[in-house]
Order: sequence, then structure tokens, then C-alpha cells
Amino acid sequence: MTANPAAALALPVLDEALADRLRTRLELVERALTGHVQSRAAFVTEAASHLLDAGGKRFRPLLVLLAAETGDGADSDEVITAACVVELTHLASLYHDDVMDEADLRRGAESANSRWDNLVAILTGDFLFSRSSELTADLGPDAVRIQAETFTRLVEGQIMETVPPGPGEDPLAHYLDVVAGKTGSLIATSARYGARFGGASREVEEALTSYGEIVGCAFQLSDDILDIASETAESGKTPGTDLREGVPTLPVLMARAAARPEDARLLELLDADLTDDQRHAEALDLLRKHPAMDSAREYVIARANEAKERLSVVPAGPVRTALEAFADVVATRTA
Repeated sequence: MTANPAAALALPVLDEALADRLRTRLELVERALTGHVQSRAAFVTEAASHLLDAGGKRFRPLLVLLAAETGDGADSDEVITAACVVELTHLASLYHDDVMDEADLRRGAESANSRWDNLVAILTGDFLFSRSSELTADLGPDAVRIQAETFTRLVEGQIMETVPPGPGEDPLAHYLDVVAGKTGSLIATSARYGARFGGASREVEEALTSYGEIVGCAFQLSDDILDIASETAESGKTPGTDLREGVPTLPVLMARAAARPEDARLLELLDADLTDDQRHAEALDLLRKHPAMDSAREYVIARANEAKERLSVVPAGPVRTALEAFADVVATRTA
């Protein structure tokens, strides 16, 4: 029986030859990343290696590698470097995220702030951002500009997450801006770097950049739906974690925006302390039955379809099929 070519890849790549090429190059990225987190100081190396060694799907570098397949230079050294840039940037943001969220765990291991302290976690994130910037400089001034713009959007998204919408500002629009900054921006850059350094046309590069932003945001929003809709046995996650912590998500914001007279109890619970198990269970039940869940699913499906439409300029073949399949996964995982 032939092994599943998509095994161990964070994207649904069903073409065996393409999957093998991506795995081989992802191994090169992994080895390069191990080198890039090394420091002159052993303690810095240990802290910077902490989340890298904890694993992860490596979705962003994989998207770089896949997007590079749209050009004639998919196996270039620049593509590997670009893949390292986006993963180091992502890892750095996780160190800072864990401080902001006061998280104890990350990828099943102690978070850096829990193992050491907030100062170490913040400075380690800064170290990884610096490493990412050094590598970006090797890719040329245009890559530096793209990286700087991406970093700006990412940090703005992180800050906006901590600030409630102002008077007269739409809470849902505010939240979607946060998601676009925190998540969409770096995934968009992953696709852009892959296309650019893989030698794709400018038209394909722009299309993949747009695809990356849209599908990246949709993937995050589908997580919002799963937080409410899934059972622990199905998703491996505890349902309603964001709800319990008072984190605004797509279904909650849509339920608030479309509140009906009969939603008075739900609104009361959403404004209450949901660390209480009984109140939390009741709010979860009411949300699951609310029309906002279907509205949220429809929104994510529409965004996934929009992402697929951006791929019309990408030549038909295994690469486009894989990108379309990922958008389909984003849509169907909200069910």
C-alpha cells in the first residue's frame, strides 16, 4: 500500500512527487533553522531553541516552498532562506504572545515565560526577530521592505488585540483587522516570498499574496468556530476555551451584532464571569444553537472560496490543486 504523500505535511498535497520534493526541502529548512537559533551564549541558544524543538506544523515555511513551485527556481537557496525568515518571525511572535496571554503551555511544552520569566521570553522573541531580519537582508532590499511592512502589521495586530474598539467602532470589523494583522499578514508574505524567490511571474506573486492573506484569516476564523462547535474527542481541544477566557471570536461577535429579544440570557452570560463551569456550559449551549454559528460558517466558506478565486492565474496542476484543497479544508473544518 502506498503511503499517503500528504503525511507529515501541514498542507493537503496529494501529488506524490510534489509531496516528496516539499518534504526534502522542508528538511533543509529544519536543519537551517537549528543553525539560525544558535547564539554565542549557551543560555540564549537554549531559550531560542525552546519552541523550535517543541515542534509545530511549519505551515508558513511549507507555504513558501509550495508557492515557489509556481516558478522555475523552486530549489534555490533564496527560497530556503525565505522559508526560515517567516518561521523565525512566527516563532518570535509566539514568545511575545505567551507573555501577553500569560500562557503556561505552548505546543505541549512549558512556555518560555513559564519555564524562565517574562523578561527572558520577550528578549528571546526579540533575538529571533533580529535573526529573521539578518536573513532577510540576504534576500535584498525589497525583501527587507516587505518584511518590515509585515512586521509592522503583525505588531499592530497584537497591540489592537489588547485594545477594545473605540466609541462607534464596529467590534467585528475591529476583530477582523486584528486577525488580518496577527495572522493574515505573515501567511501572505510566506506565499509572496515563495513566488518571488521561486521565480514566478509578478501576476502569480500578487495572486498568491492575496490568497495567503485571505486563506490565513479564514483558517484563524474557522478555529473560532471550532472553539464553540467541536467536541473534545473530535478536535482534541477543550470546547469554549476562548469563551471561558472572554476572548472575542467570530461567532460571539456575530451573535452580539445580531442579538434578538430572546438572546437576553446569552448576552447576560457573555458579559458574566464564565470561569464558572455552569455558566460556561450554558453559554456554550446557547451559542451552539444561535443562528450566528451558521452566519460564521457562511462567512468563512465565502472567504475560502474567495481565496480559491485568486488562484485563477496559477497554472493548473498539483500546486494549484494543493492550494485549492487547503482552502477547501478551511471551509469544511468549520462544519
